[in-house]
Amino acid sequence: MSRSVVPAGFVALVLMAGVLVSAPALQAQVPTPLEHFGHELGADRELADWESLLAYYERVAAASPRVQIDTMGTTTRGRHMVKLTISAPANMDRLDEIRETNQTLADPRRIQGDAHRDELLAEGRAVVLITNHIHSFEVGSGQMPASLVYRLATSNEPRVLEILENVVLVNVPSLNPDGTQYVADWWNRWRGTEFESAPLPWLYHWYVGHDNNRDWYAIRQVETELTVRHAHNHWRPHIVQDHHQLWADNLRIWVPPYQDPWEPNIDPALIGATNQLGSYVASELLAEGKSGVGTYSIFDAFTPARAYQHHHGGVRILVEVARADWAAPVELTPDDLSARRGADPHTPSWNHPRPWSGGQWGIGDIVEYMESAAMAVLTHAARNREYWVRNFHGIQSRAVEGWEEWPAAWVLPPASEQYDPVRLEDLVRILRLGDVEIHRAEAPFTTGAGSEDGTREWPEGSYVIPMGQPFASFAQALLERQDYPDLRLYPGGPPQTPYDVTAHTLPLLMGVDAHAVDTSVDAPLSDVIPVPERITYPLPPELAGAAAPRVGVFKGWGESQPSGWTRWTLDRHELPYDTLMQVHIREGDFRDRVDVVLFQSRGAGSIVEGYSSDVIAEPYAGGIGQEGLEHLRGWVEEGGRIVAVESAADLFIDLFDLEVSREGQGVESTEFFVPGSILRMNLEDHPFVAGLEAETVAWFRGGGGGGGSRAFTVDDPRVEVLARYGEGDPLLSGWLMGPEYVAGGPALLRAEVGQGELILFGFQPDYRGQSSATWPLLLRALGSGDDPAGGGHGADLL
Repeated sequence: MSRSVVPAGFVALVLMAGVLVSAPALQAQVPTPLEHFGHELGADRELADWESLLAYYERVAAASPRVQIDTMGTTTRGRHMVKLTISAPANMDRLDEIRETNQTLADPRRIQGDAHRDELLAEGRAVVLITNHIHSFEVGSGQMPASLVYRLATSNEPRVLEILENVVLVNVPSLNPDGTQYVADWWNRWRGTEFESAPLPWLYHWYVGHDNNRDWYAIRQVETELTVRHAHNHWRPHIVQDHHQLWADNLRIWVPPYQDPWEPNIDPALIGATNQLGSYVASELLAEGKSGVGTYSIFDAFTPARAYQHHHGGVRILVEVARADWAAPVELTPDDLSARRGADPHTPSWNHPRPWSGGQWGIGDIVEYMESAAMAVLTHAARNREYWVRNFHGIQSRAVEGWEEWPAAWVLPPASEQYDPVRLEDLVRILRLGDVEIHRAEAPFTTGAGSEDGTREWPEGSYVIPMGQPFASFAQALLERQDYPDLRLYPGGPPQTPYDVTAHTLPLLMGVDAHAVDTSVDAPLSDVIPVPERITYPLPPELAGAAAPRVGVFKGWGESQPSGWTRWTLDRHELPYDTLMQVHIREGDFRDRVDVVLFQSRGAGSIVEGYSSDVIAEPYAGGIGQEGLEHLRGWVEEGGRIVAVESAADLFIDLFDLEVSREGQGVESTEFFVPGSILRMNLEDHPFVAGLEAETVAWFRGGGGGGGSRAFTVDDPRVEVLARYGEGDPLLSGWLMGPEYVAGGPALLRAEVGQGELILFGFQPDYRGQSSATWPLLLRALGSGDDPAGGGHGADLL
């Protein structure tokens, strides 16, 4: 391992300042991980749970003058969520001053001349935020922080002292403490049995599972909001390092540079800084003799759903280390390794110079690689403190000056001119949580012909977002429409698949009217409005009254993430519902409990067959089975209603022999490919959708394959089309190849079956808790039973 050399003068200054406490003294005060946990961190088959990890962090903070622990709040399930602040004792004594310096550098409007700026740049410290264990089955990222914290709390090696003097480290040891506890409990329950490697049968985040890592702009989950408020916005880090785990059979570790494309509102200097730091981390790992280090493959930097700090002046250094078998080691030969997404673990190249030769790989290797990556980031930040502070200030200065590509302002008409005032307030809350400055116009005003709407008059009370502000990048990224580039693996070949999705235009997803204007707003403006309180959406009348239908949501073991998001959405509406598991459907005891059952996007095999008993123990094995299908068939024919989304719709199309198929089924991705985009959608003239917005949007992610969204083909007189995708090219934001396979196609169906009905969604009406524009369709599907006033299906609703 490479070691830094601290100049003798620096050590003398440290001694004079009383910072240096002897290593034996610190180590006597701070418990070692072995003393606290009873095993070394990274020991095979050992996992510390959240309660023991939290207790350790509290003990270290109590014993070390370098470490402070703060509770940011409580998680979805009521556990403490904490951050650790780590620096030299002299820095710890003036944390408030250092933080205020960084906040001033983040907003150049607060700086009083060049001398003040230079003083701040000299006084500032590099601020690094390290986040861990958002994906709970990636167990190494939950164990490594305790090892890193112990090292920084106790070591007097020159490299550590250099870091402590020049860096303020904010460490969030778990972004999902609930999941850290769930996974450790599950592992420790089955460790050493035939089900040691069994999958966790429930989402490891109560609502969203793996998608908690896709919440960094919509900020829907409480854990995201706590981290944004108390880590990102509180400190304005220059660097964020985020620890994850990768497939077991690919690279050993991946770090940036990212593949193209980058989100276009990210400052070029930040892109350069990311490339520099990522390359440095890779170089340090290689210098330590580590193999399997790769960059510039697999991951792009387009979606802000994974990178809050890219739009707040700092870099995000993603670290992905190969998994093992939970906490058990795996044995891999070179033949077991697979090339994926541009990363070939077999072949040396400029971005992967030393392939891993195979062998045993376990949690100890994961912890070691992650800690080395963390130390490399901290070392670079310490040795280049001035660069990081100055670069951050430069990025923020250019934001305040405004980019040529940006409008002068964005205007959101007031509630009186919006279809749904609650959605407007919700969008405003998201932007304000991201520290976007929003004002209310205190008089009517007019914008000029250069704006997207031409000359237009705006009423008093309109929301105004001037774009000459520190975090304008965040506003622009979320408010404008995305035009994702047509990227191919080779000319004329298949698409280069984005790592995530290609659209994030919140006004479209949320059904809010928002406009870019190219002339300044000539009206008195209010002070920046406060962040609105967390919003509860009102229920439509037919779901709120005494005659409201009883709703059941199929959860099941192995619940899909869309199902979890929908539970979150229903809870946001305070809608009561019954949670149904496989056994409830299989044994038919749902039939007298509910009037409607929702099956969110999930494959037929997962619903019917579930987990194999060879993989997981009872009662988690099995699905609803053929018995459950027969119960559902009879229940619908007697008057029940099933609402099925995307792939789940296929199961009920087959069960009831509907002459409905999927447009473009089996078409190659070179012809039909929609990797997460927003499409135009029109509602039909039908009582079921009467009173809703005639033109709306659909979140579409799919193509010619088996999963995801679909446009239907209908040849069955029992089936009515309730909505269609837009004609021509229906793309509003993102990337759509092959519009002819979706344009004008049926998107939402209703089928009468006996005395009951099916409502089938070809698109996702509840995309990651963001697509509130289509929540009314989902709620209507759940509440579209006979109207108590006698209006029948779909009448007099909402």
